[in-house]
Amino acid sequence: MSESPPTTPVCYRHPGRETYVRCTRCDRPICPDCMRAASVGHQCPECVSEGRRTVRPARTAFGGGAAGRHGYVTKALIAVNVLLMLLSIASDRGGDAAVGGSGLGGLLGGPTPLTDWGSVLGLARLPDGTVGGVADGEWYRLITAMFLHFGLPHLLLNMWALWVLGRSLEANLGRLRFLALYLIAGFGGNVAAYLFSAQNATTAGASTAIFGLFAALFLIMRRLGRDTSGILPVLIVNLVFTFAVPSISIAGHLGGLVTGAAMALVLAYAPRSRRSLVQLAGGAIIVLALIGATLIRTAQLLAG
Repeated sequence: MSESPPTTPVCYRHPGRETYVRCTRCDRPICPDCMRAASVGHQCPECVSEGRRTVRPARTAFGGGAAGRHGYVTKALIAVNVLLMLLSIASDRGGDAAVGGSGLGGLLGGPTPLTDWGSVLGLARLPDGTVGGVADGEWYRLITAMFLHFGLPHLLLNMWALWVLGRSLEANLGRLRFLALYLIAGFGGNVAAYLFSAQNATTAGASTAIFGLFAALFLIMRRLGRDTSGILPVLIVNLVFTFAVPSISIAGHLGGLVTGAAMALVLAYAPRSRRSLVQLAGGAIIVLALIGATLIRTAQLLAG
């Protein structure tokens, strides 16, 4: 009795294609369209997918996801600031909101109906004759103020700083941790402006959060053992500028700096075994402390 001739293997996904290549993981025959390069040989699509599910995603040194390398949050924050600047200009009927006004000899632009609505204001009579401000229950101002600007130059300076600082910090911290840092630093700066500025003074701008990013970048780079000699001179120049220009909120900048440093310490030095829990708890404590300070200031203004 004669033996039957051996059959040529065919791809398990494409039975009409002959092949002598096999998946190094499951040993099934695979054609060139189904080959996926592996560290040794080739694998089939199913084995590649299974391998991806069993591999833990890469994390940064501070627990964040590797997706932060793309800078999506930084880009989104810039987009929000630019959009609100366009809305602010559109809301202005005086025509000086974009490039002219009262700030820095007219360079930083003037107020608009949108900045009147969303900037930090303690307690004062508004242009329409009503009383408004954080002490009057408008707590949203402590958040919205970090996304509003007095003119295009004001916006461009802050967005350039956010682009430079944000991408590095987001890559090291991950998207969620970086966003938390930004929002908490901006909130802290606005709370400081509320605490220490005149009750009828208005402040706005992303610089409260930007100063927090300066402090955070210095501390994060120190934690990673990297050179920080280039950060301090830039920070010092910005601090000098803060004290030299009368229209800039000193309290807001310093408040953002201190709050950003506190949040960065929590993110950088949380123990690895319970890192996420400690980081979450630390951020919550900072926010609660800021809320407590806001309540005290509100009681003072209403009592006066």
